[in-house]
Amino acid sequence: MDKSLIPLEKRFRGFLPVVIDIETAGFNPKKNALLEIAAVIVELNSNNNMVITERYTTHVVPFKNSELDESALKFNGIDPYHPFRMAIEEKEALNMLFKPIKDAVKRNNCTRAILVGHNPAFDIGFLNAAIQRTQIKRSPFHPFSTFDTATLGGLVYQQTVLSKIAEAAGLEWDNAKAHAALYDAEKTAELFCMIVNKWRLLTDNSL
Repeated sequence: MDKSLIPLEKRFRGFLPVVIDIETAGFNPKKNALLEIAAVIVELNSNNNMVITERYTTHVVPFKNSELDESALKFNGIDPYHPFRMAIEEKEALNMLFKPIKDAVKRNNCTRAILVGHNPAFDIGFLNAAIQRTQIKRSPFHPFSTFDTATLGGLVYQQTVLSKIAEAAGLEWDNAKAHAALYDAEKTAELFCMIVNKWRLLTDNSL
């Protein structure tokens, strides 16, 4: 383990926050394809500040017989069958992401990961559906508990739209890059870290 990091075992009741963003071909996790997924791991540095430590992303091949909603594809700008997407099958994508997440859970002496997202019911719904389809037996994530940056943003910055919260928090935001899984996950992670660090300073709640 990096000696500059402090294990998170006591900070979130034994859960490791991992930011997930998923781009899809619709709103139904059982019918519409998962097309892109990103994971951003956050940990505590030696100053007790939450920071981004790892980033992972991959494009995903639509699962067999999945439905592709044209309005969703127009919104996120994804062409599921573009030859340069370098997409991989769902099971391979999940295993690729879960390996470093499990390693991070272990080095932080945590029991499992907890999904952090912006309106995370959407992301965890698609994640759980993909886990079920691919018959992955050991997901690192809690199956239903999440942290929601829309709620946190409303509390701290009086905004609930991610771009508006980022603006209120003084974070850079590029609309041209939005709705790409890694960009949205990184901005969500920056926001989550900022709010957690701000709370620690306000409460002097050092670990």
